[in-house]
Amino acid sequence: MEDSTATIEKLIEKAEVYGKTTLELCKFNTIYKAANIFSSLALRLVLLLVAVLISLMVNIGLALYLGDYYGKTYYGFFIVALFYFILGIIIYVFRNQWVKNPVSNFIISHSLRKLE
Repeated sequence: MEDSTATIEKLIEKAEVYGKTTLELCKFNTIYKAANIFSSLALRLVLLLVAVLISLMVNIGLALYLGDYYGKTYYGFFIVALFYFILGIIIYVFRNQWVKNPVSNFIISHSLRKLE
């Protein structure tokens, strides 16, 4: 009788240790996946910042060139602004298809990826 009680107690202790270990592993997996997602997003944001700065310089140069071509400097800036206004409307219309869904899919795919 005592032997079976001791065996059950050992089994309960091992189950408790296993449960704690599984919980710790789950925590570490979550932390790893969150860090992976945020580091990937941070890298994309840095690359986006570089692209924005390059685009800004190109756009200023284009606006100055168009302004020189049409005779008034501000004409070039109006033309470039009109282009971005139209582009903004197009992006707004397709925002779910071009922005929301790809970002959601990126986060979900990184969340569901197995540990490497």
